[in-house]
Amino acid sequence: MTLVQRLCPFVSRLLSGRVARALLGLTLLAFCAAPVPGDVGGCNQRGEPLDATAFFWNKQRIDCARCTDCRLETTACVAACQGVTPQSEFPADCDPLVHDGEVCLHALDVASCADYSAFVREAAPTVPTECDFCPGVSK
Repeated sequence: MTLVQRLCPFVSRLLSGRVARALLGLTLLAFCAAPVPGDVGGCNQRGEPLDATAFFWNKQRIDCARCTDCRLETTACVAACQGVTPQSEFPADCDPLVHDGEVCLHALDVASCADYSAFVREAAPTVPTECDFCPGVSK
């Protein structure tokens, strides 16, 4: 009798008993421990509303720095660098979350000068998609 023939009955009995149940239990545990839909992303942050005043002051600080770095001299740049009080509320029916604000500010901070000039131009400035918190809501 070969080694394989001697081990096969042992292996089949072992797998049919405790080991098989343990493997099944571990498999079920792995699937049951997965995150539920809607419980992923956001870097483990709760859905906290974004403080408009703090957000707009931070945005203004970034606007001034980027305008200075890119040598832009638009009305928006001058206002940002002079410390003019920024808006302090989001439009009605627009309730962005803290994570949304963080993503927006990061996008502004890393935008190219060409992109930033479009964000602060005099006529029809664009809004980065990361900062368009509530598309379709009048601003």
